[in-house]
Amino acid sequence: MPPFELVIFDCDGVLVDTEPVANAVLKEELDAIGLEMPLEEVIRTFVGRSRGDCLEIAARLRGTALPAGFGEAWDRAFDAALERETRPIEGIPALLRDFPLPYCVASNGEPARMRLALRAAGLLPLVEGRLFTASEVARPKPAPDLFLHAAQTMGAVPARTAVIEDTVTGVTAGVAAGMQVLAYAGAGHADIGSLRAAGARVFSAMRELPGLLGL
Repeated sequence: MPPFELVIFDCDGVLVDTEPVANAVLKEELDAIGLEMPLEEVIRTFVGRSRGDCLEIAARLRGTALPAGFGEAWDRAFDAALERETRPIEGIPALLRDFPLPYCVASNGEPARMRLALRAAGLLPLVEGRLFTASEVARPKPAPDLFLHAAQTMGAVPARTAVIEDTVTGVTAGVAAGMQVLAYAGAGHADIGSLRAAGARVFSAMRELPGLLGL
């Protein structure tokens, strides 16, 4: 019997290399409204959060409501950058093409944006029909709702589900769902110590993943 019934991949930072794009665009938009933060602080504060959470956090840090149209301007800038710059994480296309276990994708990202990034990276045909987003549940990550919803829909038991994440937010959600969590730390934004402290086994290259899954 295979060790897992299902593997759930996060999207941004695990399948597609969008985090550098997202962080740079958000920093520019925040700078433009007077909320100037070092890039490292933007990463620490916003990576892994849903769009709604990011907007709430930004307003709280600013101490007043965000300007009218801020969210829409951010969306336009982000979407344009994603179409130009999104690439797959190294090793992911080959991994998914030959993956021997049922798998799906579960992301806090906006549904249309997730599809845009996956299409730009050439991965959409490999994941079509098995995409789940926080828009489908009451609470986004770090709550376990999204992962539990994905597992239930895919017919898998949480205890026999593996989650592949890259942020503390996602790791926290996977642990809370009762799943085994592996954290990809090959990207520049990864904080290995924090990922381990949150309960993940950490790896740095996608070629390591089949062995870690017992395949």
